[in-house]
Amino acid sequence: MNAEQAPNSPHIAVVGASLAGWRAAEQLRRSEFGGTITLIGDEPHQPYDRPPLSKQVLAGDWPAERTVLAPEDQLRELDLTARFGTRAIGLNLADRTLTLAPAPPAGADQGDYELGDHDTEELGFDGLIIATGARCRALPTGGLSGIHTLRTLDDAMAITEAFDAHPSRVAVVGAGFIGAEVAATARGRGLEVTMIEALPIPLGRVLGEDIGQLCAELHREHGVDLRLGVGVEHFVGGPEDRVTGVVLTDGSTVDADVVVVGIGVIPNTEWLEGSGLELDNGVMCDETCLAAPGVVAVGDVACWRHVTFDEVMRVEHWENAVEQGKFGANRLLKWFETGDDSASSEPYAPVPWFWSDQYDRKLQLAGRIRSDDTSEIVTGSLEERRFATIFGRSGKLVGVFGMNRPRHVMQYRQLITEGATWDEALSFAKE
Repeated sequence: MNAEQAPNSPHIAVVGASLAGWRAAEQLRRSEFGGTITLIGDEPHQPYDRPPLSKQVLAGDWPAERTVLAPEDQLRELDLTARFGTRAIGLNLADRTLTLAPAPPAGADQGDYELGDHDTEELGFDGLIIATGARCRALPTGGLSGIHTLRTLDDAMAITEAFDAHPSRVAVVGAGFIGAEVAATARGRGLEVTMIEALPIPLGRVLGEDIGQLCAELHREHGVDLRLGVGVEHFVGGPEDRVTGVVLTDGSTVDADVVVVGIGVIPNTEWLEGSGLELDNGVMCDETCLAAPGVVAVGDVACWRHVTFDEVMRVEHWENAVEQGKFGANRLLKWFETGDDSASSEPYAPVPWFWSDQYDRKLQLAGRIRSDDTSEIVTGSLEERRFATIFGRSGKLVGVFGMNRPRHVMQYRQLITEGATWDEALSFAKE
C-alpha cells in the first residue's frame, strides 16, 4: 500500500536525512507502513555515509558519489516526499506541526541567516522521528580561511581540495578518533602533520594511560608531530586572510596552511527549544526511544536510558544510528497501534560498538568503559600492536577494546550482551 492508496492514513515526518533518519524511513516501509512519509534534511545531498569521509574520501580513493546511501531509484521505491535543503526551525507538539525553512547556503551560520517573510511554512504530522544529529564544535577562526571541521560531505570535499593543493603542513586540533583518522589519512597522502591535543595522553580518559600512550606512539612512528597537554590560543593569518599557523597555550606556534579541528560535537536541539520536549545533551527519551506521545528520537541527537548499563547515554557511533533508526521507526508504529506512551515496550539496549581505521591498525571498542575500570589483556600484547583488552566494573564485563583483533572484540561484545560476569570473561579468555 502506498500513500496515494491510503490518503487518510497517518503522516510521519522524519526530521534529519542522514544515516539514522534514512534507516528509519526505510524501516517504516519494511514494516508495511502505508501512510505518508516526509524526509526532511538540511543538506542538499541525498543521504550519504559519514565514516568514509575521514578515510576513503579524504584519501582521494573514493569519489563523493560512492558515499550515497539512497540513490534516486531507492527514494522512489520508498514512495516518500524528500525535502532536501530544508531545515526544521520549530516544533509545536500541541498542534502537531513543524515549522520549516530553507537551509542556509553552505558555509553560512544558521543563527545569522535571516529568513524572509515568506520563507517559512507549517507542516502537519501525526508521528515524528527526530534524527537531526549533531554538529562539530568550532574554535574562533578570526575570519581566516583554511580552517575546517569534518562532519558533512561538503566539509570532506573542501578538505580534500585543500589536501590536493599539497599544503606545506596540516595542523589537526584534537587527537580523538576523528582527529586521529584525519591525521593518519593526511600522512598517508605524504603530508606533514602536527596533531594538537589538550590532554596529556590521547584517549586516556576513555582507554586508560597504557592504550592511550600506545595510540600516541602509533602516530609518532608514522611521522606525526604530536603536541600533548596544550590547547589552541588563537590562529594567525597571512596574505588574503588565510591561516598560516596556530599559537598554542604554551606560547609556541605551529606553522600550518590547513587546519582541521576535531574537538567533539554538539547535538542539534536548538530548534526544539520551547517545544515541550526535554532537552539535555540531546533529546531525552525513555528506554524505548519515545520522547513524547507519537515522537521518537534516534541517532546522535537521542539521549536515552540504557537498561543494561543503567546509564543515560547518547551514542555517536555508526551502528547505533543504523539500529536506533530502525528501532525508533518500529517504536513509533507500535505507538500508532496501541497508543502506548509508557516504557512497557521493549527497551532499546544494544551493546554500543564502533571502529576506527588508522594506518594499518583497526581499533574497535564495544561496551561502555571508564578509565578506572578493571582491565586485562586477554590476547596479544601492546608491544606487537595486536591485542584485545577487556574491562570490568562491579564484577561485570562492561567493555572490550581491540587493535587488529576483530574476532575477539565481537566475541566479548556478545558476552557483554549476555550479561557475563568478570570471572566468566576471564574464564572465556583461557578456553
